[in-house]
Amino acid sequence: MIGMWRRAARLTILALGFAAVVPGAARAGEYQDDLKARRARVIQKLDPGAMMIVWSAPAKVYSTDVNYEYRQDSSLLYLTGLEQEETILVLMPGASTKKEVVFVREPNARREHWNGHTLTKEEVTAQTGIETVYFLSQFEPFVTAMFNTRNFGLRRGETTTEWDAFHAEVRAGRGKLALLFGPRPAPSQELPEIYVWANRFRERFFGVSMTDAKPIVDDLRQIKTPYEQKVLEKSVLISSDAHKAGMRAAAPGRFEHEVEAAIEQVYLANGAMSWGYPSIVGSGPNSTILHYEASSRKMEPGDLLLVDAAGNYQGLTGDITRTYPVSGTFSPAQKEIYQLVLAAQEAAILAARAGNKTQDIEKASEEVIKAGLLRLGLITDAKGDQFRTWYTHGICHWIGMDVHDVGDYEKPLAAGMAFTIEPGLYFREQALNDLADTKANREFKEKTAAAFAKYRNIGVRIEDSFLITDAGLKRLSATVPRTVEEVEAWLKPQTPARR
Repeated sequence: MIGMWRRAARLTILALGFAAVVPGAARAGEYQDDLKARRARVIQKLDPGAMMIVWSAPAKVYSTDVNYEYRQDSSLLYLTGLEQEETILVLMPGASTKKEVVFVREPNARREHWNGHTLTKEEVTAQTGIETVYFLSQFEPFVTAMFNTRNFGLRRGETTTEWDAFHAEVRAGRGKLALLFGPRPAPSQELPEIYVWANRFRERFFGVSMTDAKPIVDDLRQIKTPYEQKVLEKSVLISSDAHKAGMRAAAPGRFEHEVEAAIEQVYLANGAMSWGYPSIVGSGPNSTILHYEASSRKMEPGDLLLVDAAGNYQGLTGDITRTYPVSGTFSPAQKEIYQLVLAAQEAAILAARAGNKTQDIEKASEEVIKAGLLRLGLITDAKGDQFRTWYTHGICHWIGMDVHDVGDYEKPLAAGMAFTIEPGLYFREQALNDLADTKANREFKEKTAAAFAKYRNIGVRIEDSFLITDAGLKRLSATVPRTVEEVEAWLKPQTPARR
């Protein structure tokens, strides 16, 4: 999937809990251990006088009293596995035993009648492995007590040394509030809620410094744990099966949304309870629109269909794109473009090895694309940026809890990193019309006019999900037909089984 997606989520009044997706008995122990290890690695990177706070995502209103399907904040999900709204995680390296504290909302019979079960404290501990669980109403009193160097939750006359080390750091002027701020907003932009909260905190505890803990979490998320790798492989396998179902559903006379429905049915049937991003299903000229969203066109004979789709399974998503002829066979012009994009992907795959960077992958693909476009008469100069007229986006991004997952693109590739390789070519008349009116551009359009007429309205993208392992590169979406021969063979009409 290219860039940022915008189409709204499926509607629901009930937010699905993470534990509802995966039977707890089948995975609780291993998953709990992984969650504990993730939090421990974060704690190791925090100072003893730091308190790190991570909030759950807010609910989003679709219209009036109907919400979008709830999607938990990815960092909170990464550290707790909790998908429940109104949840706050606090990590405190300076605490003696209560280094992990989670705050959850109180039970409410009326709300639960409408929206479903609220996790009890015991259930939160069972799911997360976090022993100290308070109700949400205790969050501000807890924070206030800690930075006023007072104990929390004790009756009169009771004492504890639980927070002595943290309090000593605060008294020494080394208290620190660690929040996941992320990119800084411009001065004219409205402040995100986390900045508003931080400013209110600073007004009250002016001796405490602020730090952005997002790089700590992002750095850990970039390297998938062995547990995450297993779940990601399963997630991509489900999405691969969904793509094959979509290919079988495509035919002249059918609508794009019928293919989308076939794909998303496979998600749900296999426990992927939502998509990882909105499906892109574009036929004919719609195949040249990077984030085509409508899925409303009727497919015509001779069309190419570009499908970019993947499901979210247990909080992890891959990213897969396939382009194929709805009539079952590529035309000569379609095949030429398809084979060029495939050759670019193959070159990029060879560059995707430990020690290289994503820039090496990008460059390998670009060299093939430029040579191919020059050969086909679609550019006149392979040394400059003419190829960007048709080759319009980068081809690598990280995958994981988000389809465009967090990660540092300057880091060399290493075991545990997961990413896509997705070259694409899109021949849109608008691309020529948008060129500046210069002598060089007029000559470019004149010299490529015949070739453009041949390939007009063809859009091809081939995208696979990859994982770097200790043994090398693994293509997680390898079961989806990819070569011309594989695609055409899969699209052949199926002989009905004998009864």
